[in-house]
Amino acid sequence: MAVKNLKDMFVDLLQDAYSAETQLVEALPKMAGAAQSSELKAGFQQHLAETKNQVKRLEQVGKLVSADLDENTCEAMEGLVEEGEEIIDMDADPDAKDAGLIASAQKVEHYEIATYGTLCSWAKQLGMQDAANILGQTLNEEKATDEKLTRLAESMVNRKATK
Repeated sequence: MAVKNLKDMFVDLLQDAYSAETQLVEALPKMAGAAQSSELKAGFQQHLAETKNQVKRLEQVGKLVSADLDENTCEAMEGLVEEGEEIIDMDADPDAKDAGLIASAQKVEHYEIATYGTLCSWAKQLGMQDAANILGQTLNEEKATDEKLTRLAESMVNRKATK
């Protein structure tokens, strides 16, 4: 797709977000399976359910703006998922591996926060308030997930990993 204006940029980034979320739907069960901590496993499983809803929201926004969401592959998310798989495959202490899984998951969250923040801003600028509202729900979920991961790391996982 030739990008000519902000709406084209919006659609391109929306397609990237869709690709990223669909990649996460595949990656999160692997991360949950690799986690030692029951709280971390549960967190990954909860985020999987949220991610499936986020995919549906992106499809809703795609319909609002008449965009085919399957046109892009998010290479950034491919790299982040690959990093997570490297941690899964490490022969490491289980508690240290959990700390690494959290770090990997937070990289993903920070990428998504940047993506959804930009999409919300552009949607508002383009007068697409319905799209901005839908995308804002996902942005808030991504921020909350990042905060939960930080709390889990600081309250338990990192402490266990240092023993």
